[in-house]
Amino acid sequence: MKKLCMLTVLLVGCYSYIVAQQKSTTDWLINNQGYKTAVTATAQDITIANGLISRSFRTSPNVICTDYRNLINGDQLLRAVKPEARLIIDGKAYQIGGAYGQSQQAYLLPDWLQQVKGYTDFQFDKYEVLPLKAPLKWKARSWSFPVTQISGKDLVFYYKSTIPVLKGIEVKVHYEMVDGLPLLCKWLEIENKSLQPLLLDQVVNEILATPEEESAVVGSVQKMQVPHNIYIESNYAFNNAMKANLSDQTTHWKTDSTYTSQVNYDLQTPCLLEVYPEVPVGIKLMPNEHFTSIRTYELLLDSYDRERNGLAKRQMYRAIAPWTLQNPIFMHLVSTDIQKVKDIVDQCAATGYEGIILSFGSGLNMEDTSAANIAKFKSLADYAHSKKVLLGGYSLFSSRRISDEDDVINPLTGKPGGAFFGNAPCLGSKWGLSYLNKLKYFIQETGFDIFENDGPYPGDVCASTVHPGHTGLKDSQWKQMELQKELYHWLCERGVYINAPDWYFLDGTNKIALGYREVNFSLPREEQLMLNRQNIFDGTWEKTPAMGWGFVPLSEYQGGGAAATIEPLKDHLTVYQQLMIQYYGAGIQACYRGPRLYDADVTKDLVRQTVNWYKKYRDILNTDIIHLRRPDGRDWDGIMHVSASLPQKAFVLLYNPTAKTITRDIQLPMYYSGATQSINIREKDGPAKKYLLDRGYNAHLKITIPAAGYTWLVAE
Repeated sequence: MKKLCMLTVLLVGCYSYIVAQQKSTTDWLINNQGYKTAVTATAQDITIANGLISRSFRTSPNVICTDYRNLINGDQLLRAVKPEARLIIDGKAYQIGGAYGQSQQAYLLPDWLQQVKGYTDFQFDKYEVLPLKAPLKWKARSWSFPVTQISGKDLVFYYKSTIPVLKGIEVKVHYEMVDGLPLLCKWLEIENKSLQPLLLDQVVNEILATPEEESAVVGSVQKMQVPHNIYIESNYAFNNAMKANLSDQTTHWKTDSTYTSQVNYDLQTPCLLEVYPEVPVGIKLMPNEHFTSIRTYELLLDSYDRERNGLAKRQMYRAIAPWTLQNPIFMHLVSTDIQKVKDIVDQCAATGYEGIILSFGSGLNMEDTSAANIAKFKSLADYAHSKKVLLGGYSLFSSRRISDEDDVINPLTGKPGGAFFGNAPCLGSKWGLSYLNKLKYFIQETGFDIFENDGPYPGDVCASTVHPGHTGLKDSQWKQMELQKELYHWLCERGVYINAPDWYFLDGTNKIALGYREVNFSLPREEQLMLNRQNIFDGTWEKTPAMGWGFVPLSEYQGGGAAATIEPLKDHLTVYQQLMIQYYGAGIQACYRGPRLYDADVTKDLVRQTVNWYKKYRDILNTDIIHLRRPDGRDWDGIMHVSASLPQKAFVLLYNPTAKTITRDIQLPMYYSGATQSINIREKDGPAKKYLLDRGYNAHLKITIPAAGYTWLVAE
């Protein structure tokens, strides 16, 4: 009975990892240093593995994926062989690698591989193993959490075809495995070495027959659960949802009619994963031209726990998009008056702020490349740099009308209108191409450090046949996305920090909104405090703190009057400070939008002290968040940063939204801090006290939180 009770405690402990026998030092989310990628090969079998995941292939009768395994918990992700990829060329499908003929599709036995037949459209030629390269060149001009250079192996299979219409077409399929993460990236290269143009309609760069997540006798693919143990994300995501899964344009869970032994009578189980852009590529690949597909990241998950899976995704971003770890302190200035800009530069230097974004409504126009405009903003950037302050600005792209000639053309009407934002320019139009060149010229000539792009290209298709950046409707989305990506790559390489309200992280952007409703910033200040904490709590399950930004309307924004704003700042110091504590304490930069950071010495001191507090604990405040209790206005709420590698193992922020002082027994889950037996915790700058951890790695504290206030704790 005693053993049964002990087991129950282990199972219900929120952050005890699977079973008690797991040692925290072997959990990759605590220490991932020992998991290095290696490729091993025999006469006909090749395996790429890093101790966390493995993927195996047989090269005869063609390249066949025979095993795809999560080594952490033993999950097998493969139930049947399929092609390794697929090309749609001039309307016809051609398989790359793979095999068919497996009679039982519910599971795969090694002996059955002798019976399958290989597809012959594109056949295996050779393979090579390369060191893993970073997908983008980038440099940082602003503060960044320490970055570890990405490492691993790139297993590349080469394919050729003997089919007459495909002669001269060479395909490379990459399988990149990252050291220290249960992560694999798959992508394709296509080289047209023939003498004829290639009509490349679509590229399917992953096909996996996976075990089903659930069995249902009746049900549809739209309603049934998809496998939880593989998370897919590609660098082709948009729709302004400010959330990865809702922005995804490439992950397709389908039925498999060849799997006739499934429980579902109508064969509607979602158990076949295919990855490709929702809107087909639709391009013409000319002789000697090279095509690179989207990059698809496959993160294998070992748990149903939301926090653990969120931590895994955040670790993925830290590895594959390290530019997202930059997190400069900035404000939004609502003026471009020369003296006002210089005054704010001085205020930033005096308080520890590191950057200024000339906001929407400020009068900045980066499309104006006249000598006078360039000279004005170069002078301001030079002045900011002399005070060690970054300067940048805002540019609107999508939700605007340019002209009938330059706007996206609706394929249903043949006229402008009907875009994501109603009217929008086409990035492939003459105006769009000029817009890109003007932005580059302005940023390069002025020395701007930050670019905030509002309404970047959100996937609009364009039926124009006269825009120079695309040939017609079919290639309009792909070509516009390529143009946008090239801009972000260019900026990333030059160290220009990018705010963009869509999920372009994997192509060089640094930050996106947490997720918010703009009209909420016209609500009373006290309500904004609570709503902002909810936004922070909800917006950090999958994003690191540095990946999200919030908003603080110092001056009026979309109405609300005096009750909604912080101005005059000296009259609302308590709210001003708590807003800063909430955001800085979460490691999140807010857009403090207004004409100034302080309006009196007392305000200046408050801002400087709060920024100094943040900088003192900056490293731990930029680590990942453990979600303790969501704000509901009725009782305490809080978050906790954790790190197994920093001197501070955890940083806790606790809030009391009620009108009375409260004392609560609070459980702090310390598992991901790396602590196993005990932890020293102090409240603010008070003395540290040793707390023994229970069998679920939890510390138990009694904490008093002042009315309508907060407190913070440091664990070391």
